[in-house]
Amino acid sequence: MEEKNLKVILKKHSGRDNTGSISVRHQGGRQKRYYRLIDFKRDKRDVEGEVTRIERDPNRNALIALVKYKDNELRYIIQPAGLKDGDKVIASVKADIKIGNALPLKNIPIGVSVHDVEIYPGRGGQMARSAGTTAVVVAKEDLYTQLKLQSGEIRRFLNDCWATIGQVGNIEHKDEVIGRAGRNILMGIRPTVRGTAQDPRSHPHGGGEGKSGEGMHPKTPWGKPARGKRTRDKNRWNKHLIIKRRKP
Repeated sequence: MEEKNLKVILKKHSGRDNTGSISVRHQGGRQKRYYRLIDFKRDKRDVEGEVTRIERDPNRNALIALVKYKDNELRYIIQPAGLKDGDKVIASVKADIKIGNALPLKNIPIGVSVHDVEIYPGRGGQMARSAGTTAVVVAKEDLYTQLKLQSGEIRRFLNDCWATIGQVGNIEHKDEVIGRAGRNILMGIRPTVRGTAQDPRSHPHGGGEGKSGEGMHPKTPWGKPARGKRTRDKNRWNKHLIIKRRKP
């Protein structure tokens, strides 16, 4: 049983925007689900809490832990690997380097694995939140802490950004096999049809007699390059990027 005051109904939009047009393809009907309100900010400072149970969240591939604090307030957090029922967690500047505890990056030693990392102080964790992911503290500067991300990139984060100790749990999620098409439908994922199997009005690869190839450089349904073209913004985050994931 989930805590009723920590979940809200998640409205289904099936990939449609405010005009009613499909703006995200391959999304459709899915089973009704509730959204669990996760404490990404970990702003209940210097109050120890106890993990009461570990739950599955239908909205993410990581598991979540229900934490009961000493003042009887309940909150959900992302479950790190190794955190179990009865364990104590705390968010504090002086917290121990222990799985599930949250601290500012400036107080976390080099070599420690973290997750749920803030990009901007006070905004809440936005990096390393999916199942099995982690970031490792590799260096310290005056104002920044360098983290090596799961992708291999090394980025700088402000020292005042908070992070949680440990690797996100449910590590074996990547080995899970969906098994059948119907399960994808229940998750709201509709089928993806190959461009070459469509008609020429629906896709640039469409048309032709019999089974034909693309016949051109691969394109999206809207005529833009589909493979190989870099779409990453060079200016965004560039000043914080130490080592790129891929060679230029």
